[in-house]
Amino acid sequence: MTDDPHPDFARESFTRRGVTHEVLRSGSGPAVIVVAEIPGVTPRVLDLARKVRDLGCTVVLPVLFGRVGHDAHPDSAGRLGSATAMARAGVSVCVSREFTLLATGRTSPVVPWLRDLAAAEHQRCGGPGVGALGMCLTGGFALAMATDERVLAPVLAQPSLPLGLTPWQRRSIDVSPDELAVVAQRCAAGLQVLGLRFAGDRLAPRERFAFLERTLGDAFVAIELPDSAADPHGAMPPHSTLTEHLVDSPGEPTHEALQQVLDLFRTRLLGAG
Repeated sequence: MTDDPHPDFARESFTRRGVTHEVLRSGSGPAVIVVAEIPGVTPRVLDLARKVRDLGCTVVLPVLFGRVGHDAHPDSAGRLGSATAMARAGVSVCVSREFTLLATGRTSPVVPWLRDLAAAEHQRCGGPGVGALGMCLTGGFALAMATDERVLAPVLAQPSLPLGLTPWQRRSIDVSPDELAVVAQRCAAGLQVLGLRFAGDRLAPRERFAFLERTLGDAFVAIELPDSAADPHGAMPPHSTLTEHLVDSPGEPTHEALQQVLDLFRTRLLGAG
């Protein structure tokens, strides 16, 4: 894959709470906020966004780190080039005050800004509400955003925070107890939360999904994929369920998982059975 110039996305800035980030937008219809994983809004993330857009949604991508459209894993760069791109994005995240990487039971400071973005997009795009999809570093952000009743379809793809260095960290997620209780109440009232991970993924450990199952009950739908289902050409062990390790062919487990994500947006935001 090569760099994606993304001419089909409009670019503008969004400012709230004294914080400004660039935002990409494409399509029409109810909004879905897609928050990229490290190293950023790559060509694979843009391809995922286009699939969401093609449902009949407005897809909105906040740019929190990385170079938009840059392929961090070009064949010519090999694993060394991939590691370099990941490291650069990782350093920017580590020094940023917007992300909480290690603390348990704490929501990252960037989440209120993301809720503001979702509220503004709902006002702009209309519809019954907003979808939210986070991945890896940002996976738990989608859950924390769901304290806002406008967020009707949260998706947690391989949620990886807090970093699972201890058993307690692996049995928790980067959402404060008070906010998690609000989401649990919404789940009891009908909200559905989708989670995706590969079975052997240590960055998004099984203990974290077990914790969400206990906390949210049947409203948390866990999609756990065998490692053998991952695209073998991915630049790291099986991890990125909807992008780097997606095999987007009918009958493939990752393709079917993607369809479940799209179906959640379709039913909750577009009213299609």
